[in-house]
Amino acid sequence: MSERPFLSTQHLCKYYPGVKANDDISITINQGEIHALMGENGAGKSTIIKMMAGASEPTSGTITVDGQTFTSLTPQQAKDLGIEVIYQEFNLVPSMSCAENIFLNRHTNQGFLVDAKDRADRARELFKELGVDIDPDRLISTLSPGQMQIVEIAKAISTDVKLLIMDEPTAPLTVAEVELLFKIVADLKKKGITIIYISHRIEEIFAIADRVSVFRDGHYIDTMKVSETTRQELVAKMVGRELTESYPSRNVELGEETLRLENVCGNGVKNVNFTVHRGEILGFAGLIGAGRTELMSVIYGAEPLDSGTIYFHGKPVHIKETSEAIKLGIGLIPEDRKNSGVFQSWSIAWNTVIMCLEKVSGKVFVDNKKEKEVVDHYVRELGVKTPSNEQLVKNLSGGNQQKVVLAKTLAADTEILIFDEPTRGIDVGAKQEIYALMNDLVEKGHTILMVSSDMPELLGMSDRLVVLCEKEQVGIIEKKDFSQEYVLDMASGTK
Repeated sequence: MSERPFLSTQHLCKYYPGVKANDDISITINQGEIHALMGENGAGKSTIIKMMAGASEPTSGTITVDGQTFTSLTPQQAKDLGIEVIYQEFNLVPSMSCAENIFLNRHTNQGFLVDAKDRADRARELFKELGVDIDPDRLISTLSPGQMQIVEIAKAISTDVKLLIMDEPTAPLTVAEVELLFKIVADLKKKGITIIYISHRIEEIFAIADRVSVFRDGHYIDTMKVSETTRQELVAKMVGRELTESYPSRNVELGEETLRLENVCGNGVKNVNFTVHRGEILGFAGLIGAGRTELMSVIYGAEPLDSGTIYFHGKPVHIKETSEAIKLGIGLIPEDRKNSGVFQSWSIAWNTVIMCLEKVSGKVFVDNKKEKEVVDHYVRELGVKTPSNEQLVKNLSGGNQQKVVLAKTLAADTEILIFDEPTRGIDVGAKQEIYALMNDLVEKGHTILMVSSDMPELLGMSDRLVVLCEKEQVGIIEKKDFSQEYVLDMASGTK
């Protein structure tokens, strides 16, 4: 890694009405390094990479790339300078092949017509260079998230890429896919490509990055060599305070049974039996594909129950659709909050009341006063950080979007809350807020079913664990027996 700057910003600012997304950012990215950017959601990481890539115009300040200084960049200028971005949401066309996506909008041969064989051959060479075996003629819609990530990387290196920006690249990946991605990133570094790597997963930063820059509330805080810092120091700089307790303690006396499943089968899951009580957080553990989310879909009425019985407060119920689950008092905070949890292009207020319109309506029209009372209550109660309740949800940080999903669910008078990956894509400070909210909910008498791929989170927040393996329940573990090794043994089918 050289000490020669490839990209730097000088007093870079980006202001929106009422919001300073980036304020006076001066940062240097060296040639050939893996430079991590960290910070809570809303810290300004995404805004600065958009300005580097030409997707957003700075309010003031300059960007210097390979010795050339600009007051702003266009997307084409950024590409010409060798800057490519792989965003968290893949920019791929599902109905087209890998090769077609890699060379989309680019002419690769001398003739007037597209040479499909030439494109496929070039794509095959790119995949070989990355050390993977993917058929270039496969449709994107048939690929796993890890394979899609590799197609995005192949698309980037098919150009004369000098700086590759990766935004939360491991969020949808399995453990094996993460290991492959790390190998590819390390190989790109060896070839002299500079990497800007954004992640909420602190362990990844220590595994792969050379230096890390921390942002907080739109401000640049510090840059450190990864080898010379600690997890605790990094977290303290991110949140502006030390987080000494990862999972807040609670002491809740369990109440009556709220939900019971007997021999439940459906949506590919079979033989599920458990009971959960008022005031309890029941966790669901299992490896990728174990059937946890599929089971939640059955409980929530999104998928049919094939056999077995679901009891709600001791009475058998047959939930045929989600509206029936909501009427019973069962709510879902889904794994994919952006596409399934909220309406991104609508306001906080609209999202909050969409499932309880009867509560805020007169005979015909919505009662604006009632609506405001409900929205104000949940925004205040859940601590949603926003300049206005009319703010569009897409403009909120991930943690605040999750709070809006929760507000919408609670406004519908739900008693049992299903949290599917409650803190995925959420920074460490916002995680603490979500954990505190979950504790507060069970202390108020709610019941929580929690699916999480984060093992420390499962062990830290759950009262008991239901373990699934290959879409079948293999055991229930009491709090006193919690250990990561025991859970993984059971989840892998060895116990």
